[in-house]
Amino acid sequence: MAAVARLCRTAIPGAAGRSYAYGYPSVRGYATVASKPHHRIVIVGGGTAGVTVAAQIANSKLEKPDIAIVEPAATHHYQPGWTLVGTGLKPLSDMQKPLSSVIPHGVKHYPLSVSSFDPSNNVVRTAEGVDVTYDYLVVAPGLETNFSGIAGLPEALSDEQAPVSSIYSAQGAEKTWRKIQAARKGRAIFTQPAGIIKCAGAPQKVLWMALSQWARDGVRGDIDATFATGAPSMFAVAKYGEALEALRKERGVEGLFQHNLVAVDSKTKVATFKNLADGGKEMQREFDFLHVVPPQKPWDWVAKSPLADEAGWVAVDKATTQHTKFPNVFSIGDASSLPNSKTAAAITAQAPVLVNNMLAAIEGRPAKAEYNGYASCPLLTGHGELMLCEFKYGGVPEETFAGVLGGQEVPNRLFYHLKKDVFPFVYWNRFIKGTWYGPKGFSAPVYS
Repeated sequence: MAAVARLCRTAIPGAAGRSYAYGYPSVRGYATVASKPHHRIVIVGGGTAGVTVAAQIANSKLEKPDIAIVEPAATHHYQPGWTLVGTGLKPLSDMQKPLSSVIPHGVKHYPLSVSSFDPSNNVVRTAEGVDVTYDYLVVAPGLETNFSGIAGLPEALSDEQAPVSSIYSAQGAEKTWRKIQAARKGRAIFTQPAGIIKCAGAPQKVLWMALSQWARDGVRGDIDATFATGAPSMFAVAKYGEALEALRKERGVEGLFQHNLVAVDSKTKVATFKNLADGGKEMQREFDFLHVVPPQKPWDWVAKSPLADEAGWVAVDKATTQHTKFPNVFSIGDASSLPNSKTAAAITAQAPVLVNNMLAAIEGRPAKAEYNGYASCPLLTGHGELMLCEFKYGGVPEETFAGVLGGQEVPNRLFYHLKKDVFPFVYWNRFIKGTWYGPKGFSAPVYS
């Protein structure tokens, strides 16, 4: 028996692999699928985490892996590249490919939208009415970039004339670069929200690269720059936070700490902030250029499911990536409760742990692989320079090149070209093909 599902969904951009624009519907057409398909391993999410895990399992020695990916989007994005697009270093076309071209050979793709989970019965339910059942489940759908969480922001982003942009969507990244090029004088504000976001260094990457571009254009002296963040400091890891604070002062950027953007009026060019250190007291700032990082949160269908913790993330052991209640469920990436920075680099260390422990579970062996919280933020600080922030749980630096190049809190050109030229190539040719392991390079980690 088959069900014909109309594959159409309205969403906000920001989920791994998704490519919807500011709530506009994305009509995908029709497909015929079995009404209750079953697979040995089902992966929810076709972004970096989902595709990488699928590839690593497919590359393993597991006999008859029978893997399926459930993902409604048609396009796969290299989201770390949006900072490169937004600052004029790369075209958007280099940062995206059809999802069908990156799904590993032999892996089934269901272009369906997950609506709920029934882990007690090993069922993934979809909005199209198709239930997909599994023996083992990987939950990696990313998170929701909540553009509507700031009053007036969706309208401002959709208005090409408004000097408001955000690199947290593909379309927004291209607009960001146009607005950086157009700015010649006035007040420029760069924001970062309080709470969890993907790639916590990205808001600053746009700040530093915009200042560098304006210096190149000879207009830096005519622009007053402000970094307004809901956080209490420039960066959560002390070593890098101190270096970035020194850079902020050196380059004449005003710091508004614990100031959370709550509203944007693109007609009057006024941004409204809440001062979190002063009981939420509101203050307004006029702007001529505004780059916004919206608040981010778990998808509702994840947060309201039996898989979620109190905060709405998929509840997993922070070392093994295995669910705390359902042993045949695993999760990594932005949707997981792993208490580290949500970056693509983190997935390079998370994916082999998940794959090793899932294969152990399938074969009846104890889980021995452990994730130490490794994450990386290649933080652009200007043309030809980058601060390569690498750290693990507890905000402890774990730097790959420190023994050779010295402390990585000092920006340099080598790191810049790693971000701009090497990492995108490695992503498309190795990372999502399951043959790249971050700091471990091409050598798969061995867990004794």
